[in-house]
Amino acid sequence: MPWWEPENHTDRRPLLRTRGAIKAGLRRFFETEGFTEVECGALVASPGNETHLHAFAITRIGPDGAAHPAFLHTSPEFAAKKLLTAGETKIFEFARVFRNREAGRLHAPEFTMLEWYRAHAPYKAVIEDTVFLVRQAAQFAGAKLLRHQDHSCDPFTEAQWLTVADAFSRYAGIDLLATMSMAGEPDREALAAVCGFTPAADDDWSDIFSKLLTEKIEPKLGLERLTILYEYPRPEAALARPSDRDPKVSERFELYACGVELANGFGELTDAGEQRRRLEAEMAKKARLYSESYPLDEEFLAALARMPPASGVALGFDRLVMLVTGAPHIRDVLWTPPLA
Repeated sequence: MPWWEPENHTDRRPLLRTRGAIKAGLRRFFETEGFTEVECGALVASPGNETHLHAFAITRIGPDGAAHPAFLHTSPEFAAKKLLTAGETKIFEFARVFRNREAGRLHAPEFTMLEWYRAHAPYKAVIEDTVFLVRQAAQFAGAKLLRHQDHSCDPFTEAQWLTVADAFSRYAGIDLLATMSMAGEPDREALAAVCGFTPAADDDWSDIFSKLLTEKIEPKLGLERLTILYEYPRPEAALARPSDRDPKVSERFELYACGVELANGFGELTDAGEQRRRLEAEMAKKARLYSESYPLDEEFLAALARMPPASGVALGFDRLVMLVTGAPHIRDVLWTPPLA
């Protein structure tokens, strides 16, 4: 039955009304904290440079009729960081973002990302923001538990803090950091030897890491209480600054509830030269795997060299509403679901 049939909409409407209440409540939090709400343009020259994120490519026609390639952004991140360079210190956005090749119970090609940044703040500060906002969302919805499929999670119980290395040790029996050099360089053969399956010939260290994370680790996270998974290995944190504590890991975290990733955040990398090298490596891998790549945002790299220290988070707003309401599918909490 189409979503616009009155009977279908009547069933969905309570979830959508709750979505609005959560959005309004979270916006009040940011306003109380002194944040400025921004609106980053979705039409960009570079949509982001992560290997496995796929953009919608479009053609922009100029006033003279000339055609120019462009994209819909996969995140407002590059534009938001330019605003930090411009002088903004605390910003947030409920951004419409677009990701190709994504569809399913937890994925939609067009969705809402709640993204925020704090200049001159450690990434622990935005981790604490994230936990607080999930709890606030539950309160605004009158929910005592987050639910997804057969799992539930009490967001009001003290959150579990778990490093990626500890998670791999606990749930996969792997000493992950032993498969990296002291400087943080990954050793593909070392991880392949202990991963417990036969990697594909063209799987690199990151591919093996991702398969282990998806199959062994993520299903165990956020069960009964929120899990903060932090200190990601440097190869898995292209936009994050290295940890001062251990050169093998970076200041990246993800927040999980009911086995579902809700948020991804960083202590932001501000070394423009290092950032360029990382993004070029990501695009080289993308070209190898998918026979396409995206241009780098040169304005972003120029701004990054002057950006103040900052931390930021991207939270999947639709997923948060799903878990707070117990909706089984992301389409249930979108006012107008995207193309099938």
